[in-house]
Amino acid sequence: MRRLDIPLPLDVYQRLRKEARAARQPATVVARHAIEAWLRQRRRAAVHKAISAYANVMAGTGADLDPALEAASLEHLAEEERRAQRRRRNRSR
Repeated sequence: MRRLDIPLPLDVYQRLRKEARAARQPATVVARHAIEAWLRQRRRAAVHKAISAYANVMAGTGADLDPALEAASLEHLAEEERRAQRRRRNRSR
């Protein structure tokens, strides 16, 4: 593992220490997890942006989604959302 020295403003340092105590983890572990989560989020955002750009360029071309496949996908997603809503309602009872 490589080491990195990161100067932190006092308020950020204090919040990090507080979270580390609450999690019963060393502050370095909490900081590492936070950095890893941020990097994953950035990667997901970059992939989403690339896919969106590709979809915008290909919309209406032969590489666009087949209309029947798109309709089936949307129906599947809608059904998944309905199931999730039912599960949430049942858990809250």
